[in-house]
Amino acid sequence: MTLADLPPELGLFPLRDTVLLPRAKLPLNIFEPRYIALVEDAMAGSRLIGMIQPRRDAMDEDNGDEMQPAPLPALYDIGCAGRITSMTERSDGTYAVTLLGMVRFRLLRETGLHRGYRRARIDASSFASDLTDGEDPFYDRPRMITALRRYCRRRGFGARWSVIEQMDDEALLITLPMICPFPAAEKQALLESGSLNDRARTLQTLLDLAGHEPEEGASDHPPS
Repeated sequence: MTLADLPPELGLFPLRDTVLLPRAKLPLNIFEPRYIALVEDAMAGSRLIGMIQPRRDAMDEDNGDEMQPAPLPALYDIGCAGRITSMTERSDGTYAVTLLGMVRFRLLRETGLHRGYRRARIDASSFASDLTDGEDPFYDRPRMITALRRYCRRRGFGARWSVIEQMDDEALLITLPMICPFPAAEKQALLESGSLNDRARTLQTLLDLAGHEPEEGASDHPPS
């Protein structure tokens, strides 16, 4: 795929606390009528869907008028185009699909609703490197694994450590930002990292901060 293959307009799938990264796979359960329409339209065309996060602050807003339909939540500026690589239709008309992350994009402007789902003009020219082999990641892998173990222990999460240990460096930097339950803004920061090495630095910082455990006998708060 090249930038020339990317359509100037994409159907959007806004999904909270979820990002799709280039070269990552994302399974989706499609059951809402508007997103069933989105998948069907994508399959009839480029097979591409624009994954993007709603902004948390916009989702929490109240328009104060129960008689008026709630406004569509504002979206982050950066998303990722995903190509449908597999699709299973269930007997009830819903779909199980898998997206492969292709290239990030900047949302230029929304162009309205089509069959219930949002569409937007996009520009991926700033992210052409997503479509190339790119750089070899260079980061302190043992330190990151240690921070991940601390993070999981702190939050009571289980993990398939044998699988994680077998991932190559790039796969680890693609998988962890998607599966770790970071808040939306932190996931967005990982998505918007300029390079794999930038993402590694951001991920290390987030794991260190979220998995921090105060030393025995110490307080989480500085003395007054």
